[in-house]
Amino acid sequence: MSEQKVTKGHLGKGTEAEWYQPQDLSAEKREEFRKRSQKSQLAALAARRGDGPKSIHPLYEPRFDPATVMPRKRRNGLRALSLFSGGGGLDLGFDLAGFKHIASYELLEFAAATLKKNRPRWAVYGGDEGDVTEVDWTKYRGEIDVIHGGPPCQPFSSAGRRKGSDDARDMFPEFVRAVLEIEPAGFIAENVRGLDTKKFEPYINKTIREPLEEKYSIISFHLDAAAFGVPQKRTRVVFIGLHREKVGRKPAIPEPTHDWSRFDKSNKVPEEQLDLIDSPKLPATMGAREALGLPDIGIDALSPTLRCSLTGPRGTTSILSSTAAQKIWFDLELWPNGVAANKEAAKAFPAKHDYYRLSTLECGLMQGFPEDWVFEGAVHKVLGQIGNSVAPPMAYGLATSLAKDILGSG
Repeated sequence: MSEQKVTKGHLGKGTEAEWYQPQDLSAEKREEFRKRSQKSQLAALAARRGDGPKSIHPLYEPRFDPATVMPRKRRNGLRALSLFSGGGGLDLGFDLAGFKHIASYELLEFAAATLKKNRPRWAVYGGDEGDVTEVDWTKYRGEIDVIHGGPPCQPFSSAGRRKGSDDARDMFPEFVRAVLEIEPAGFIAENVRGLDTKKFEPYINKTIREPLEEKYSIISFHLDAAAFGVPQKRTRVVFIGLHREKVGRKPAIPEPTHDWSRFDKSNKVPEEQLDLIDSPKLPATMGAREALGLPDIGIDALSPTLRCSLTGPRGTTSILSSTAAQKIWFDLELWPNGVAANKEAAKAFPAKHDYYRLSTLECGLMQGFPEDWVFEGAVHKVLGQIGNSVAPPMAYGLATSLAKDILGSG
């Protein structure tokens, strides 16, 4: 266990963290970034004083309501434990799908505060108490039916340098330890698509499959949030395991609830779902502009994947992940940089080219969080929780499918 232990607050220490590697920039490039940042700060100050240009955008009313794609189900009698809970994407999805919440463990105190804010009666362990490396999971044996979590993705993502098991943030061994000590009926683990590559195939076999396959039937697959009505291109790899003795069947891949095939030309659909999106009975997934209630400009698309701001420059309020993503944002006339704390603040600080500046609430909406789910912390911490989370409607779909597998119904 000691080998898995990491510095407290390892996801939130920025340039002080042991894994941080600064960009190798020339003096000229650094000066360019400094001037750009200074110019942006001065413009923001002018906007707050009311001295800047005026926005052409009114306060639009969103058309997408996440509550409509994940209505609360009756309790199914299954009990869930959440690890690496973050801002609560999986927790919320499982809760609405009828699972009883037993406890959440989250190292970042501001993310734990979000969970406590929205669900005051939940058992939430944050900060030092949320450090999974310090927990004896056997105390939950017999009390948990499902463990779910998204171990930190940085060891497998491009932004995190893809060091895998050599990264101090690799917590998959701790997730596996929890499963082995508790032996729930099932588990779900989610991560970035970059984990499911040849580079990490030996890691998956050694760290996940080999320790668990004696007792669990395991499948892994890609799942896209857009398949569950989320107006965002967000594909993740999912591992589902069912206990061979307690359940005795192979897990199923959740069936999509929405048809997002009209976005196929610009967004590749995971092969596992190609044969499931042709049904005319499925409602269509909205594009980002439609979801936000913005005027029709003759083009709409799923938003690019919202970037987690916790892995970039300290305090960033950008959700931009790549040059390719920037083109899509700009085609949609949405400004992905300098996300504002609320819609009023966004309106007071017009973006370049009269593009629409986003607020944290709208970023949460594009991730599938209901408007009444309140995030704690400064803007960059809110964006970090949103961009780091599992889209709640996708979590709801996973939870619904898993409940059917365990209970043997549907």
